[in-house]
Amino acid sequence: MCHNKGALLCIDSTFASPINQKALTLGADMVVHSATKYIAGHNDVIGGCISGRDELVSKVRIYHHVVGGVLNPNASYLILRGMKTLHLRVQCQNSTALRMAQFLEEHPKIARVYYPGLPSHPEHHIAKSQMTGFGGVVSFEVDGDFDSTRKFIDYVKIPYHAPSFGGCESIIDQPAIMSYWDSKEQRDIYGIKDNLIRFSIGVEDFEDLKNDIVQALNKI
Repeated sequence: MCHNKGALLCIDSTFASPINQKALTLGADMVVHSATKYIAGHNDVIGGCISGRDELVSKVRIYHHVVGGVLNPNASYLILRGMKTLHLRVQCQNSTALRMAQFLEEHPKIARVYYPGLPSHPEHHIAKSQMTGFGGVVSFEVDGDFDSTRKFIDYVKIPYHAPSFGGCESIIDQPAIMSYWDSKEQRDIYGIKDNLIRFSIGVEDFEDLKNDIVQALNKI
């Protein structure tokens, strides 16, 4: 559709990671990633990257030289270091996230699970045709209100409470408090309910994470 209108297609593929989806081979002109997430993978650096044809990336590079924002040497080192284990981390996160999504979908205290690896996801067929893995982020709605969801977040012990994803450590947050705390109108537009949880799976053992989630759910 973009190319028929003479427009370029740029995809933010951060959630998928370069391991799970190759957007350029699917027709995208450029792909951007927050390297802070899966690529660096250790929650200790801020950076980004863009990939595509040389004629396009070179234009971005020229503009980048003009406006600044140069990545410092230590950040570059940390990102290069993280890339060495990218495939290992993402494969582990794919596996654990899928198992967690399947477990949560069957739990009586969970109202709904959002994960493209589940057949219940409305776009599962698209993800299955384009991706080799479904990523490490599982979102779900607790069968409760704002306060019971907040208490659940407080009861979990292993995941850190933060609004990021893609690192070795599991991270959990309630978007109604973290990302969209200031605008209920925006939350309603995007379908972000008070009981929504975003769970970024790390590289911890699945059984440890599952047991932690279970003990937290049992307290609400």
